[in-house]
Amino acid sequence: MNLVSIIIPYYRKKTFILETINSVLKQSYKYFEIIIVYDDQDKSDLTLIENIKKKDNRIKLFLNDKNLGAGLSRNIGIKNSMGSFIAFLDADDLWHYNKLEKQITYMMKNDYFISHTSYVIIDCNDKVLKKRTSKDLNYDDLIKSCDVGLSSVIIKRDVLKEEQFSDLKTKEDYLLWLKLAKKGFIFHALKENLTFWRKSKNSLSSSISRKLFDGYNLYHKHLGNSFFKSLFLLLRLSFYYLWKNIKS
Repeated sequence: MNLVSIIIPYYRKKTFILETINSVLKQSYKYFEIIIVYDDQDKSDLTLIENIKKKDNRIKLFLNDKNLGAGLSRNIGIKNSMGSFIAFLDADDLWHYNKLEKQITYMMKNDYFISHTSYVIIDCNDKVLKKRTSKDLNYDDLIKSCDVGLSSVIIKRDVLKEEQFSDLKTKEDYLLWLKLAKKGFIFHALKENLTFWRKSKNSLSSSISRKLFDGYNLYHKHLGNSFFKSLFLLLRLSFYYLWKNIKS
């Protein structure tokens, strides 16, 4: 059985973190470790996280000296992980009880390096807002639209030896997906809804101005495109984002 390392960066999600952790502890696939990276200089939630850690000896906790952001915190989690598979989960998202079992079986059976699942978008009260259906994605698909839910992704460890998350405040996951896809990796889709992505009003990912700023930097600074091409790619990404929301 393959050990799965589940990386969870934590920053002021005390309302949801216990539910998130419980959705992992209830998994039908039991051979995993949970790595929580506490990414907040304010330690007021630390006692809560330390108490959660006591629930299960598979939970490990690492503290950042300062706020690094979700991407760099995930890198710390990866560095301190032991699994042959790396799974990502945000501190307010949830998993279906057999997500790991189905996804690891799917990857092992087909010898896939990367996979993602369909997911459900929920609000702060667990009400279903929308659904997103996963599909196989290559670089040409991803450069147009990011149709990958981070908390649905599992990657073989060796894939992350050379490429990891950036210091972008948003879209740090999208940048990594693009870099991996550019190397030829396919994001293979398990079409079942096995992940629940929580949409909260005050999250960085809900800030339109932050998304646009980071999106431009992603294309221009990190991928080396010209000003005009970066602007075109950003506008196209925004168009597909709006189109997805209209369709759903």
